Amino acid sequence: MRTEDVLAAIATGLWRWDNASGTVSLDAEAARLLGLPAEPVRLTEAAVRSRFHPVDWNEIDGVVNLAVAEGTLAESRLRIMDEHGRVVRTVRSRSKPLLEGGDHQLVGTLQEVAGQAPGAASRTPVTGDWRRSREAFLLDAGRALAEARSTAEVLRVAASLSMPGFSPDGLAVFGVAGDRLTIIGHHGQSHDDEGPFASMALDTDYPAAEVVRTGRAIYLPSPEEYLRRFPVTWPLAQRFGRRSWAFVPLIVAGRTMGAWMAAFKHPVAFTPDERSVLATVARMLAQALARAGVAESERELSLGLQRTMMPVLGPGIPGIRVAARYVPTGGGLQVGGDWYDVIRLPGGASRPDGGGAGRIALVIGDVQGHDVRAAGLMGQLRIALRAYASEGHRPDAVLSRASRFLYGITDGDDGESESGPRFATCLYLEVDLETGTVDVARAGHPDPAVRTTDGTVLLRPTAGGLPLGVEPDADYPTTRIALDPGETLMICTDGLLETGGHDLDTGWERVRKILESHDGEDLEELADTLVEAVHGPGSHHTTGPLADRREDDIAVLLLSRRPAGAVREAPRRTLMTIAQAEPERIAEAREQVRQLLHDWADEDQLDSAVLMVSEMVTNVLVHTDGDALLVAEVACDGKARRLRVEVSDTSDELPHRRRPGEMASSGRGLVLMEMLAHAWGVDPRGEGKSIWFELNEPGAAEGCCGEDLSDRVLSDRALSDQDVSDQSLSD
Repeated sequence: MRTEDVLAAIATGLWRWDNASGTVSLDAEAARLLGLPAEPVRLTEAAVRSRFHPVDWNEIDGVVNLAVAEGTLAESRLRIMDEHGRVVRTVRSRSKPLLEGGDHQLVGTLQEVAGQAPGAASRTPVTGDWRRSREAFLLDAGRALAEARSTAEVLRVAASLSMPGFSPDGLAVFGVAGDRLTIIGHHGQSHDDEGPFASMALDTDYPAAEVVRTGRAIYLPSPEEYLRRFPVTWPLAQRFGRRSWAFVPLIVAGRTMGAWMAAFKHPVAFTPDERSVLATVARMLAQALARAGVAESERELSLGLQRTMMPVLGPGIPGIRVAARYVPTGGGLQVGGDWYDVIRLPGGASRPDGGGAGRIALVIGDVQGHDVRAAGLMGQLRIALRAYASEGHRPDAVLSRASRFLYGITDGDDGESESGPRFATCLYLEVDLETGTVDVARAGHPDPAVRTTDGTVLLRPTAGGLPLGVEPDADYPTTRIALDPGETLMICTDGLLETGGHDLDTGWERVRKILESHDGEDLEELADTLVEAVHGPGSHHTTGPLADRREDDIAVLLLSRRPAGAVREAPRRTLMTIAQAEPERIAEAREQVRQLLHDWADEDQLDSAVLMVSEMVTNVLVHTDGDALLVAEVACDGKARRLRVEVSDTSDELPHRRRPGEMASSGRGLVLMEMLAHAWGVDPRGEGKSIWFELNEPGAAEGCCGEDLSDRVLSDRALSDQDVSDQSLSD
């Protein structure tokens, strides 16, 4: 009897699918099962496809590809449809792919499944609606693996995958190093168990080694099958007590880069659906590992590049503590244009004025852009600034020369970005370690901030010029501030302030709260806290507030003067100059006073102080030809906190009393001071004068030292009246 007759007797048809020609040959029984006349026929692929349920046809395509890749049988259940779209029967297909060059033929059988309910072809006993749960699992697994940025994260995600119906108990990822098989990572075994597998020759009779050699998956559904196929290495696996194993190749761009082992404590039949899930996960795992490897290589390259460009802050500078952080923006090579530097300046002999012994320079800057070009320009500019500083130039001259240098190297197509020639913001500070004076030159960069010994944080407004590289002959005025022992100076790039959707003002408020809440002792801890608070906890598997918020490079540099003895709480003090050509800085003066009195008990007194400062500074700019020097200080004299504000100018003309009319727009400054201040006066000086006022902080009859202030306020008021009488001042 012929084979065809035997198969027809048991209702089994034969079919051959030629992938190269796109035709399908059916014998008489196969044609009958597909709802066609019971006679041999050759049809196009489209004609046969119309007889299957669309979902099942898409499914068989994946099953066939898996069988071709593994060299195994392709098994699936298919629903047959009539011309009206109704399911008439369900058949089971078992076929073997025959490779012919780059094409294949699929030769197999079709057999009707008796008693199969319509739609049951998409179900298995393992999970019920297998396809739905499998698709949800693969979507979750793909998203988690795509977000993993390092090999360790990829392995952690792989270990947490819960496959629908047959989750593995143990996992291992093998890599290739030359002619050796290595362990990249594993889960479900202890670290001591990896010894025999850590470095295994590729010709070893071990499933993972064979998978790497052949590029074909190996499924071992039982210990007996493992022993039969790999008797030499079976003792290595026997001690783990597993019942089934899957070894799947990790293939990227046609190259087998390793193998993935999934081991199970319960028997697994490794049906086509289960093998399809394992193969899909293996492909995603291979791609994730390849991406992670490239990302880690890029990070190592970028870290090496940044290490060569960033200074090493050693413990060799006496009298100060320094901490710094640089965090590149996410993505790419993670290099950018932010930098910082600490430069030891030459001794006083190199300066015309003979001063400057024990001096250092702090530099922080930001070259436009976040690419390799920006990093290269940053390195050149940092070297140029270091050279100019080492020659002994003043801060303004250092920045002027640096601007001319950057303008020269970017004045052409090679130095241009999409928005035009590159520029850089920069803050250059020359610190005298003996006196604590800091001379600041600023080129379009955020101002420095100082944390005083009592925790008050003040933004120090400084005069500034254009960013470096915009104009070759730009000028950069110098501002002098003071840093007392125990105080901490912070300079940063705008990335620390603006990351997370903030502007410079709201970002500064966020950073100020962090500085105030810290004790200021451990600068390394403070630097980490600043960066972590801005970025938020890094997370690559969650969204929302915990997601990594890298939007711009961040550079931050902290410096604190070490006191010779115990830290004595120094007075809070701020100092700034308001030039005749800068009346807009009166607003900065008001803000400085508000920051100085951030914890003042009486809000009305705070408003009064701001009003008097505004009047005093405006009076200088309107009625003299010189600049105004503002000095404000909050100190505790042993009995109470007191605010003292002085505004000095170079004019010898003393204020005099005026009686402004009802509609007059000026002439009330001293009247306001007499009404609002506890004490005030005018002090003539050799070159000019200073006008001052004092306010004592109320505290429900207690000052900072617990003394009743009522008598002191009265005496201060009397002293103020006496001062006015003695000096014959009138307004």
